[in-house]
Amino acid sequence: MIETLSNADQASRTSPRLLPAVRMLWRDKFALAAAIFLLVAAGCAIFGHTFLSDAASSQNLRGRNSPPFSVEQGWLFILGADALGRPLLARIIVAARNTLMIAGGAVLCSMAVGAALGLVAGYTSKFVSQVIMRLADVIMSFPSLLLAVIVLYMLPPSVTNLVIVLAITRIPVYLRTTRAEVLEIRERMFVQAAKVMGASHLRIIFRHILPIVAPTLLTIATLDFAFVMLAESSLSFLGIGIQPPDITWGLMVSQGRPYLSTAWWLAFWPGLAIILTTLSLNLLSNWMRVALDPVQRWRLEGTSQNNSAETAND
Repeated sequence: MIETLSNADQASRTSPRLLPAVRMLWRDKFALAAAIFLLVAAGCAIFGHTFLSDAASSQNLRGRNSPPFSVEQGWLFILGADALGRPLLARIIVAARNTLMIAGGAVLCSMAVGAALGLVAGYTSKFVSQVIMRLADVIMSFPSLLLAVIVLYMLPPSVTNLVIVLAITRIPVYLRTTRAEVLEIRERMFVQAAKVMGASHLRIIFRHILPIVAPTLLTIATLDFAFVMLAESSLSFLGIGIQPPDITWGLMVSQGRPYLSTAWWLAFWPGLAIILTTLSLNLLSNWMRVALDPVQRWRLEGTSQNNSAETAND
């Protein structure tokens, strides 16, 4: 009985926190559409390889470069077929796993390492801060795409190597942002009060400072996800990223480039997937920037509350 009551209390505490976020997302139709598209893309990345891997690799030379919007060979050929007769829809769904996994892994690794170094650089002594910042300056002195090209020419192309290279190039973004935030937050009264109360440095960093920095990092990570995905697509397009038989959206665009004049759909559909994913990430990032900021959140909350009040009055 006690456990049932505690579970009910916990659910009642959690639901009021989720409902305002859902209402705010519902009010912004562009952000809602972006969130739905990203959920569909994530579902394709998770389950697509399990159900469509065989269909994506099966060749049918009689159906080479089949045009789109035809279901004579099956619904998987609604977007056409490639130069080996493989259905483009199945290949795009299967390629979503590598594309999103590389971008997501690189963003998570760079955010974790950059945030940790930024917390240390912003909270500790000036000497340690200068050493860490000079390391960030060294990484930023090389163009990120050029650095990735140089490293990947020396390393064998694989998902792991791509994640590591792209993560290293994005670490300074999170490092510098976190350090700037920490330098301002550590001078606030609640941090000084925590020090007076005898709180340890780790408790102050993870309990008082990190929760304030996290919304900014999440917003940057959403935008950075799109940048890393474009970088991976560029590397695959240049031929130094993922290699066949593995596929990504960028590699599919590269494979369809020779057929642009005769079979435009080979490069168009994977390119459209990249554009829609990038656009959705940017729209969702703009919504998160307002929704996660307590100073600006009233714009979304006030609109939803006014509409609910008008509905109740009617």
